[in-house]
Amino acid sequence: MKWRPSFFLCCLLFSAAIGTPEAGEKFTIAQVHYGGGGDWYGDATTIKNWLHLLRTRTDIETDEERVILKLTDHILYHYPMLYLVGHGNVRLTESEVEILRDYLMNGGFLFANDDYGLDESFRREMRRVFPNQELQPIPNTHLIYRCFYELEGLPKIHEHDGEPAQGFGLFHDGRMVVYYVYSADIGDGLEDADVHPEDTPRVRELAAKMAVNIAVYALTH
Repeated sequence: MKWRPSFFLCCLLFSAAIGTPEAGEKFTIAQVHYGGGGDWYGDATTIKNWLHLLRTRTDIETDEERVILKLTDHILYHYPMLYLVGHGNVRLTESEVEILRDYLMNGGFLFANDDYGLDESFRREMRRVFPNQELQPIPNTHLIYRCFYELEGLPKIHEHDGEPAQGFGLFHDGRMVVYYVYSADIGDGLEDADVHPEDTPRVRELAAKMAVNIAVYALTH
């Protein structure tokens, strides 16, 4: 039988570092509004559908819509999980670099989805956040691929340039704090079906399972 986390447990696990949500507040995923000219606003329906998956497939109580914020917003620490997406350039200010580092070192989690074209700038900015380490490949045996659904590894949702789907991570005190997917595009697989009609139901289901695993992992580690 698959383990099914409760939202109450998730809040307890996260509260030691980030802080327990206020009474009545439900889990949501905050999408990062970054600078640099990249399309940070992409995947407009992804988080809404992702939250629906969590409500219907797990015991996690969620809100219904995404939150959009800048890293400098004072409400950042209300959100245990951030989503960063785009096709283009990512550029963080010095203040944002310091804030993101503090957020991640104190319990936060960042999931970054390369929509195709994000890779170079994202890697550059992560070197600024954690200058003493590089994004490292996440093996198919990692818990993120089996913490709720048993997956064989990161599924490939869109072809892009045909490279295999690759997952990378950054760590603090043994905990993966950044999970970055390249040439996979989990976010596009979560959008409304008419946004990417070429995605088959099988492919969309793989994206759904991976998305559930990512959120469960973020809330329990």
